[in-house]
Amino acid sequence: MTNVLILGAHGQIAQLAEKQLLQETTHHLTLFLRRASRLTVTDPARETVIEGDATDPAALVKALAGIDVVYANLGGKTIEKQAQAVVQAMDQTGVHRLIWISTLGIYDEVPGAFGRWNHQMLDGGYLEPYTAAAKVIEGSDLAYTIIRPAWLSNKDIVSYETTEKGEPFKGTEVSRKSIADLVVQLINDPDRAVGHSLGVDQPHTEGDKPSFY
Repeated sequence: MTNVLILGAHGQIAQLAEKQLLQETTHHLTLFLRRASRLTVTDPARETVIEGDATDPAALVKALAGIDVVYANLGGKTIEKQAQAVVQAMDQTGVHRLIWISTLGIYDEVPGAFGRWNHQMLDGGYLEPYTAAAKVIEGSDLAYTIIRPAWLSNKDIVSYETTEKGEPFKGTEVSRKSIADLVVQLINDPDRAVGHSLGVDQPHTEGDKPSFY
């Protein structure tokens, strides 16, 4: 059994990963989010809910007690501050394994027409905090994996491929269910993809933009 801390546990991908972890593993899940009332615990014997702010290192330190793996499903304009707090708290508590959800485009790695469309859609300062947060994670001594999903869909499908940092991003979209599955695989095999930043897309979705736009 692994003790997993899920930061941003109300997020759609986080809830899919939670469901899969409960179905497929015996892990204990600690669900950390700002407003605990938004979550309904389905297995009280295996789930603990903690209300807190991911920009608060002290709150994170308390949540990290006994934790083996941290899965961060965070976002928003404070993402860099959240990254700094997570690194600080994990360093303080000696917890090393971190799975960090980011977004495509943080390295200007999306080529061609889709890359231009992506920048246009994310214009207005969206990418910069995610780029800065990734630098915080990559500059740490944590055993991290950064996940950079393509544009997210709610398709009921698990189908994905990955690219490494420094390689051109491939497809335009990927299902949230696929990202949740990758997170679960990394939790179950914590030595996999340590120190990697993985672009994730659904195969054969290349194009100028996702199919749902």
